[in-house]
Amino acid sequence: MSLELAANMGAAPKAEIPSDSPLAIRGMTVSYGQKPVVFSVDMTVAEGSMTAIIGPNGAGKSTLLKAALGIVQPLAGQALVYGKPLKSARHRIAYVPQRASVDWDFPTRVIDVVLMGLYRELGLLRRIRPHHIEKARACLERVGMTDFADRQIGQLSGGQQQRVFLARALAQEADLYLLDEPFAGVDAATEKAIIDVLKSLRSEGKTVVAVHHDLTSVRSYFDRVFLINTRKMAEGTVDEAFTSENLNQTYGGRLATGQIDQLELAAG
Repeated sequence: MSLELAANMGAAPKAEIPSDSPLAIRGMTVSYGQKPVVFSVDMTVAEGSMTAIIGPNGAGKSTLLKAALGIVQPLAGQALVYGKPLKSARHRIAYVPQRASVDWDFPTRVIDVVLMGLYRELGLLRRIRPHHIEKARACLERVGMTDFADRQIGQLSGGQQQRVFLARALAQEADLYLLDEPFAGVDAATEKAIIDVLKSLRSEGKTVVAVHHDLTSVRSYFDRVFLINTRKMAEGTVDEAFTSENLNQTYGGRLATGQIDQLELAAG
């Protein structure tokens, strides 16, 4: 039996997709070789929320995000953005990839990276005008990187590079922001700068979804969680879904008792 057939047979009846959901995923299945990495996953993102995608290494967190964006080809399933297919709503999405997946040796300046976020405004001829530069600099200012505008991107630290990619996402003026481990390998100052920007986006009515690995900061950073370990394990508000029972099921009992106690103490 093929993986695709197994995915379709094993899937629960598809729930109705709300037309106002910034991102709704139904029956998503992705495989690398014969091993499913994501299996028949449903996910519904609430508008104006900040959602953390949580799970152990190899659980399919990043793959789920990439499949929703069409970066990897799913075997089965679909993703709708505000009730529309991706190709009709791509302009409403800004994506920040994992820093490790980017070629930082590419010779380009920081300001040029941010200007890439203005591709819709620049058009086919890519004519950069003063107001485009002004807008890009405003985005850099928002992430605390104005002084680095003319620096080569490869000369920056990891945290600085992550801020620049967030500035590029801000330049897109999207409604839905998808980030793949935005806090991985960054310094404390950068982490604070990033979360401050993300929370400000939420206050503006934008929606944020981030693959996240630090369980201790979930309650202070996010209002919703999506737990995954190949399959969907739990979904909901932090108070509803970020529980010791769901975490133990998601991580297969691999979380130490001390970690669970610490998370429960934070909840109290």
